[in-house]
Amino acid sequence: MANTIKEQQDILEKLNIFELNTMQEEALSVIDKTTNTIILSPTGSGKTLAFLLPIITLLDPECTEVQALILVPSRELAIQIEQVVRSMGSGYKVNAIYGGRAISKDKIELKHTPAILIGTPGRIADHFNQERFSTKFIKILVIDEFDKSFEVASDGEIKDILSYLPSINKRILTSATAAPKIPGYIRLDQPIILDYLQLKNKKLTIKTVVSPSKSKLKTLLELLIYVGNEQGIVFCNYKESIVKISDFLTKSKISHGCFYAGMDQQERERSLIKLKNRTYQVIIATDVAARGIDIPEMKFVVHYEVPSIVDEFTHRNGRTARVDSKGTAYVLKWEEEILPEFVKSSSVEKMKEKVKRTPQYWETLFISGGRKDKISKGDIAGMFFKQGNLTEDQLGLIDLKQDCAFVAVPITLAKELVTTLNNSKLKNKKVRVTIV
Repeated sequence: MANTIKEQQDILEKLNIFELNTMQEEALSVIDKTTNTIILSPTGSGKTLAFLLPIITLLDPECTEVQALILVPSRELAIQIEQVVRSMGSGYKVNAIYGGRAISKDKIELKHTPAILIGTPGRIADHFNQERFSTKFIKILVIDEFDKSFEVASDGEIKDILSYLPSINKRILTSATAAPKIPGYIRLDQPIILDYLQLKNKKLTIKTVVSPSKSKLKTLLELLIYVGNEQGIVFCNYKESIVKISDFLTKSKISHGCFYAGMDQQERERSLIKLKNRTYQVIIATDVAARGIDIPEMKFVVHYEVPSIVDEFTHRNGRTARVDSKGTAYVLKWEEEILPEFVKSSSVEKMKEKVKRTPQYWETLFISGGRKDKISKGDIAGMFFKQGNLTEDQLGLIDLKQDCAFVAVPITLAKELVTTLNNSKLKNKKVRVTIV
């Protein structure tokens, strides 16, 4: 288990991280020695790793119960943190549970109790109330993006959760914006506050794009052509705007997905998967996507509609220029539109030179088998190499889930691969292979 400097270095190498930033270094030291810690740091600065690394060192490898609970405000953030923990390869079991999916899936996954449990307040409270596993060994509590977590939790939900946690001896709260008042029942006595909010993200560039038309659709298309094949998120304030833009981009043959609260959870997850594996160039989203999405290739965000409050503007911008990557936030403005004071643009983008676009290369295939079937990424890759006759550069990202998997393949070979591989056997399980 990761309780030595060498093993911590092994984890960082697995994550392709060569050194921690100043905030992460301080968090690692402080959390280890302190009962209550608050981390205030900009979106994209690496807060997730800042609390996961010390948590891993504090877990007991002999304990078979839940030891650390991480509360999050959204399903996407729960999934993201779960993926980070798995990528760390610490040997500790982790599960993410959240509303929007069948609770029967939670029950199956929780039959083998995880050391680290991640979840949204409503779903965690439900499991606690039903006493589906022991909570007396949970010693570490993290409330990630606590400003939003307190906002989304219904009355008394988090307070109810804490009533089941008699053994908590370490509390960690994080936020990317100025901290709101913390309720007394959290028992955050004399916390050490690590405040890095004043650090300016020097890798983020904010630019204004002026549209001659109030609809801004044509200007958005010009912008997406201008950035070439770079990937990003187009943010809107309303679902109706998303539907309008999606129809327009479909007619304009721009590969894209949608992401908003009214969508089925499975559809939302698949939109993110197809963005991550480059099947989509962009997703069009409301502020639901402003937190919890961490895709390294995200090069830009577009504010098609500017939010009314600065915190949401900050979180949207945090989807790009993350950690060591550069990124651009484009504010799409009708020429007569007056922007809020918090929108400070460095320049107006003229979009004179267009980057050469290449046709969509990747398509996403669905496989009806996953981790619970003892299927690994290596098993899936082997099937595509041996039976599908793909070369290494023709096999894209493999996203392995508990009960299924998604694989990026060249769009020109997708139908042929479905015909060849459908009903193949993986680890003695016959799997369906279809185009998503």
